[in-house]
Amino acid sequence: MADDRIGGYADALLAVAAAEGASDVVEDELFRVAEAVRSNDNLLATLSDRNLPVERRQGVVEDLLGSSAHPTTTALVSMVVGTGRGADLPAIVDETVARSAAGRNATLARVRSAIDLTDDQKSRLAAAIKSKTGSDVEIRVVIDESVLGGVITEIGDDVIDGSVRSRMTQLRESFS
Repeated sequence: MADDRIGGYADALLAVAAAEGASDVVEDELFRVAEAVRSNDNLLATLSDRNLPVERRQGVVEDLLGSSAHPTTTALVSMVVGTGRGADLPAIVDETVARSAAGRNATLARVRSAIDLTDDQKSRLAAAIKSKTGSDVEIRVVIDESVLGGVITEIGDDVIDGSVRSRMTQLRESFS
C-alpha cells in the first residue's frame, strides 16, 4: 500500500513536470531537495511534523527554495508537504527520478563524491558502468564530504565503493 502511494505521487510529479515543460530542471531540483532533506534531520522533522500547521510547513519550503528553484519544483515539494507526506518526500523523489530514468531505458546511479563531477567525468563513469552492467545509467551526483576522494556508486541495491578510503582499507588489509 505504501509503495503504491509513493508510486502514485511519483507519477503525479512526473506528469506535472512534463505538463509544465520543465521535466529535466524539475527532476534535478527535486533530487537535490530530497538529498538536502535526507541529510538534515531537523528539516525532515519539520516538514513531517503534523503538529505544525500545514501553512508553516509549506512556508519552510517556500523559504528554502524561494526564487532559487523553478516554480514547479517549489509547488510540487509544497504539495507533497501540504498533503502530510513530508516524511515520504525523499522516497517519493527517489521513485520519481527512477521512473523518469526507466522511461528513458536507463537505470539511476547515485554517485557520492566530495566534489561535483564534470559532465565529462559523468559521461566516462556512465560508459564504464554500462561496459560492466550492459545497462545505460543516468548519473546523479550527491556531494558527500565524508568521501575523501574517488566515488561511491549506488545502483539499486548494488554499491561500488571506489573511494580513496576503501582503497586504503584494502591496501592495509593486504599487508596484514
